Amino acid sequence: MEATPHILVVDDHKEIRDLLAKYLTKNGLRASVADGAPAARRALATSAIDLVVLDVMMPGEDGISLCRHIRETEDIPTIMLTAMGEETDRIVGLEVGADDYVTKPFNPRELLARIKSVLRRAQSMPKTARPAKQEQIAFDRWKFNTAQRELIDENDVVVPLSTGEFLMLEAFTSRPNVVLSRDQLLDITRGRAPNVFDRSIDNQVSRLRKKIEQDPKKPKIIKTVWGGGYQFVAKVERV
Repeated sequence: MEATPHILVVDDHKEIRDLLAKYLTKNGLRASVADGAPAARRALATSAIDLVVLDVMMPGEDGISLCRHIRETEDIPTIMLTAMGEETDRIVGLEVGADDYVTKPFNPRELLARIKSVLRRAQSMPKTARPAKQEQIAFDRWKFNTAQRELIDENDVVVPLSTGEFLMLEAFTSRPNVVLSRDQLLDITRGRAPNVFDRSIDNQVSRLRKKIEQDPKKPKIIKTVWGGGYQFVAKVERV
C-alpha cells in the first residue's frame, strides 16, 4: 500500500491553515501546518513532506523566498496561494519554481484537485540525480556550477545563463540519458502556468543549444527524440 501523501500548509492566518488542514485530512491526505517560513523550514527538515501549500504574503520571510529555498534544496512540489489580482506574485512564484498557484479566496475542492494533479505529475517524473549543492558538474567541454549558477568553458570563461536556461540545463544534467517530454520539462523548469505551451520548451532548448553545442544545427549534447522530447546524452561527471 502506498503511503498517504503528506501536505505542509504554510500560512500566517490560523483559521485558513487549520481549516485547510482539516479539509485535506478529511479527504484522505496527511496534513501538517506552519505559521511562517521558520516553522516551515523546521517541518521540512524533520518530516517527510510530499507537497507544500504556501501563502505568498507572510510577515518576515515571504512565500517567494521560501519557495526559492525549497526549489534549491528539495525535490518537493509547491503550490502558491496568492491574492486575487496579484499577477506579479504568480509570475514570480512560477519563475522561482512553484508548480502551480491558487488565488485567494479559493475553493478547497479546487485546491484539492490541484494538489492531486501536481502529486501525480511529481510521481511520474523521472527521479533526479541532483548533486549536492556545492558540487560542480562536468560534461563535454563544460563545467556547470549549480550553486553559483555558472557555465564555464574549457578556457575558464563564464558563459551567462538566463534563469530559464539555468533551470533547463539543471534539469538535463540531473537526469542524463533520460528522455524528457515537453510536458515534463515544463513541470521541472517552470511549473504548469496558463498560456505556457510546448513550443516554449523548444525555444528554450534551441537557445541553450546555441550556448553549449559546437554546432547547434547538429546537436551532440541535447538530442531530439521524435515523438518523445529531448535527451541529454553527454557524459555527466561530478567533480
